[in-house]
Amino acid sequence: MQSSVYTADVGAGMPQGLVGRAGDVERIEGLLGSVDSGGAVLLTGEPGVGRTALLGHLALRATAAGARVLRAAGTESESGVEYAALNQLLFPLWEEDPQAVDGAHSAALRVALGFGEGAPPERFLVSNAALVLLRRAAAATPILLVVDDLQAVDPASAAVLGFVARRLAGSRVRFLAARRGRRGRAETAVRAEYEVLPLDEGASRLLASASHPDLAAPVVECVAAAARGNPLALVELPAALTGPQRAGLERRPPALPLTRRLREVFGSCVAGLPEATRRLLLVPALEGTGDLAVLQCAAQRLGAGADLTELEAAERDGLVRIEEFDHRLSFRHPLYRAAVVEASTSAERRRVHRELAEVLHDRPDQRAWHLGEACVEQDEDVAALLEGTAHRVLRRGDATAAIRALTKAAHLSPGAADRGRRLAAAAYIRADASGELTMASRLLDDARRFGSDDRASLYSAAVAVHRLLDGEGDIDTAHQILLGAIENGDHPYGACDPALEEALYLLLLLCCLGGRAELWEPFHKILERLGPDAPRLLAVNVATQGDPARTALPAMGDLEELIAGLPQETAPSRITRIGTAGIAADRLTGVRDAVSRVPSQGRRQIVTLPLLCTDAFLSGRWDDTTELADEGLRLCKEHAFEAVSWYFLYYKAVVAAARGEAGVAEETADAMGVWGTSRGAHHLVTLAEHIRVLVAQAEGDFERAYRHAAAISPPGELAPYTPVALLVVGDVVEAAVRTQRPAEAAAHVAAARHAGIAALSPRRAMLVDASRAMAAEADEEAIGLFERALAHPGVQQWPFDLARVTLAYGERLRKARSTTDARASLSAALATFEQLGARPWADRARRTLQATGWMVKRADGPESVSLTPQELEIAHLAASGLTNKQIAERLYLSPRTVGGHLGRVFPKLRITSRAALRDALTGLARR
Repeated sequence: MQSSVYTADVGAGMPQGLVGRAGDVERIEGLLGSVDSGGAVLLTGEPGVGRTALLGHLALRATAAGARVLRAAGTESESGVEYAALNQLLFPLWEEDPQAVDGAHSAALRVALGFGEGAPPERFLVSNAALVLLRRAAAATPILLVVDDLQAVDPASAAVLGFVARRLAGSRVRFLAARRGRRGRAETAVRAEYEVLPLDEGASRLLASASHPDLAAPVVECVAAAARGNPLALVELPAALTGPQRAGLERRPPALPLTRRLREVFGSCVAGLPEATRRLLLVPALEGTGDLAVLQCAAQRLGAGADLTELEAAERDGLVRIEEFDHRLSFRHPLYRAAVVEASTSAERRRVHRELAEVLHDRPDQRAWHLGEACVEQDEDVAALLEGTAHRVLRRGDATAAIRALTKAAHLSPGAADRGRRLAAAAYIRADASGELTMASRLLDDARRFGSDDRASLYSAAVAVHRLLDGEGDIDTAHQILLGAIENGDHPYGACDPALEEALYLLLLLCCLGGRAELWEPFHKILERLGPDAPRLLAVNVATQGDPARTALPAMGDLEELIAGLPQETAPSRITRIGTAGIAADRLTGVRDAVSRVPSQGRRQIVTLPLLCTDAFLSGRWDDTTELADEGLRLCKEHAFEAVSWYFLYYKAVVAAARGEAGVAEETADAMGVWGTSRGAHHLVTLAEHIRVLVAQAEGDFERAYRHAAAISPPGELAPYTPVALLVVGDVVEAAVRTQRPAEAAAHVAAARHAGIAALSPRRAMLVDASRAMAAEADEEAIGLFERALAHPGVQQWPFDLARVTLAYGERLRKARSTTDARASLSAALATFEQLGARPWADRARRTLQATGWMVKRADGPESVSLTPQELEIAHLAASGLTNKQIAERLYLSPRTVGGHLGRVFPKLRITSRAALRDALTGLARR
C-alpha cells in the first residue's frame, strides 16, 4: 500500500518533558491505533527535529497504558552485522520463553539471533518466526516495537521488520520507527509515514529559554531564528556562546558556531558527500541568495562543476533543494549551510568570496560584503563601500546588517578616525534601532580607543542620550549633552549628513518631551543655519510636533506629499517619522498600512506602537488600544525603556477613563505627573492632565474638568509647545459653559478659530464648530453650528468624538424643546457609547434621552412609584454625589429648580436624605 505522509500540527500544547509536541503525540497515537489494532507508523524529519524524543515519550505513554515496549536502534557500527537490530528487539522475548516457537521456525530464529549454529536461514522463515513470536507474546500483554535510526539498521533486520510491519493488522503488536531524512529502505515501508516538522516560533522561544534560563530576550530571538525550529539546535546553539554573549552584554558572532554535537549531526551529513560536491556547496553557502545563475558563474571561475551537476548528491540526500520556478538553491536547514562553511578552510572561503565579488559587480551591496570577507589587510576603498552599504540597508530596515557592515568597515579602516567614526555609527544604530544599550556602549568604548571626529562625537552623544532617556530620564541634562555636541562640532551645515540628521531627530524628541520654549529656541536656531537644505521630513516633524496650533497648517502640503509616497517607502525610520508628523493632522489612517510594515525589532517596534495605539483609540478600537499598549509595556520592560512606557500607560488610562474606570485612570495620571515633573518632561505632565480631564468629564464634574483643562491650555490661549492643547479645545469650552464662564468659553473658541486648527482635519473642524455651538447663547445659532459640525465629511471614522458632539447636540435640542430631534441625536450617541463600552457617557445619554419624555414607572404589589423623567435624571445625578449647583450646571437649570425637584423625589421614594438615594433608585430599578 502506498504510504501516506501526515503533517504535524505543532505548537498546540506541551506534553510533560516535551515542548510544542502535543499535536504530534495525539496524531501519532491516532495513527498507531488502539492496542488491538496492530498499527505501524514511521517518523521522518530533518536531523535534530526531535524524532528520538518523541519515540521515548510515546514509549513511556505506552508503558503507562499497560503495553510492553521492545526497543532497538540502528547504528553504523552494526549496520553490517546481520540481524543485529532484530537481536535487540527479540532477545528479551526469546530469553523469557525459548519454546514460544517450534520446529523450523525455532531453528531459523535461533541461528538469526545468534543462539544456535547452522546454515544461514531463509529470510522468509526468519520473518515468519519473528511474527509468530511477537503475536504469541502479545496475547498476554500488548507490545509496542520502537526502532530508532531505521536508516542505519542492518539490511537483514530491515527486511524482517518490513515484513512484520505489514502484517500487524488484528494483532496486539504495534510498530513505531523513526529514520533520518525523507527516504528509507523499500523493505521497511509502512502504511503511515509521519513527518515531524520543526517547532513553531512560540515553542522555539520557550524551549531555548527553558534550556538556557540565562539567555537575554534578544539572544533568545537570535537563537530561535538561527535554529529555525530545530529542537537540537535550540538546545545546543546557546552552549557555544560565552556567558556575556548569552546575557546580551557582548556582541554575538554573525553566524552562531556549531557545538560538537551539532557538528556530529549536521557535519556528518556533509562529510558523507563527494569531495567535489562539498567544494561546490561552499559557493551557495557563502553567496546567501542561492541564485543558480550566480552560482554557475562563480563555479566556472573557480573551476568547480560549472554545470552544477556535482550538487546532485546533496540534493538526493536532502541537504539542499533546487526550486525550478525561480532557479534558486536553498539549504534544507541553515545548520547544513553552517556545517559546509565550518568544514572549509579560511583560504577556501576567501577565494570564493573574491570570485563572488567579481560575479556580483552589478550588485554593490553584495559585492562590498564579499570584498570585505575576502580582505586580509586593511583597505579604505572596501571600508568605504561597506559604509555605503550600511546606510542603504538601514534605509531598507535591516539594522542588524547595517551594524555588521559598519563594524566590518571599521576593522578594515586604515585611519583611526575613520575606524572610530564607523564604530560610533554602529553603536548609535544599535541603541536607536534595537535598544541594546549595553552592547552599544561597548562599541563606543572601542570607538574611543581610536579617537573620533565630530560625527563620531554626535553618535556618542546620541547613545548617551538614549541611556539617559531609558534610565533616569532627565530631559534637561540629555538636551544639554546633545545640543553641546551639535553646536560645538564642525558640521557641514549646508548639507545635513547622517550623523547630524540623526542627532537633530533625537534633539527634536527631547524638545517634544520637554515642551518648553527654552528647549525649542536653540533647536530653531540650528534649523535656521541649515536653511533650505534642512531635510523636508525633519522640517515637517518640527512643524507638526512642536507647536502644531501655530506651525502645523503651513506644513500640510509637504505632509500630504510624504504620506502619498509611503507605499514606496522602505526606510522604517522615515515611515515612523511620517506617521508621527501625521498625528496632529489626524492622518494616521493614511499611514496605518506603512507603519504595520515596520520590522518588529527592539526600539523600532516601540516607536511604532504609540502610533498604532493612537489610531486605534481615535477610530474606536479600544480593545485593540489596550492590547497594543500591553504589548508596548512588555517590550519596554524587556528592554528597560522607562520613558517610553508612559505613553502606553497613557493610552490604557484614556480607555479606562472613557469607560468609567476612574480609579485606574487617575492612579496612572498621578504617577505620570510625578515622573514628568521631576524630570522636566512637561509633555507627560500635560498628558496626565488630559487623563484627569477625561475622568472629570465622564463623571459630569465640570468644575474639575475645567480646572485640569485650563492647566493644559488657559482659556483664550492655545498654549505654545503643548500639542495636548489641541486635544482639549472642546473640553475647555464645554467645562467653561457648564460652570457659568461664558466669557472664557468665547475666548477659547476665538483662539481656536484664530489659529485655524479647523483646517487641519475634518475632526478638528467638527470639534471647533461644536465648541462654537456650545458657547453660543441663542439656541438657533447653536443648532446650526452643531449641524455644521456633524456635516464635515469623514467624521464617522472618529466615533467617540462624533458621539460626544452628537450628545451635546441632543442636549441642546432638548433645551430648545425640539424633543423629536433630540431623541434621534441622543439615541445615536447612546448606541455609539454602548458599542464602545463608554459606560458613563452611555448613562448620561440614556438619562437625557429619558428626560425627553420617557416615563419610568415600576409597580410591585399594591403601591407604585412614579418619577418624571426630569426627577429621575436629577435623582441619579444627586445619587452620584453631585451638588445641586453641579447638577444645575449640567442640566442648564437653576440650583433652586434642582432643589425643588429633589424635594418632590424624597417623599415619593420614602427617604429623607441624599445618602439614601442610591439604594432607593436601585430598588426602584429592580421593581
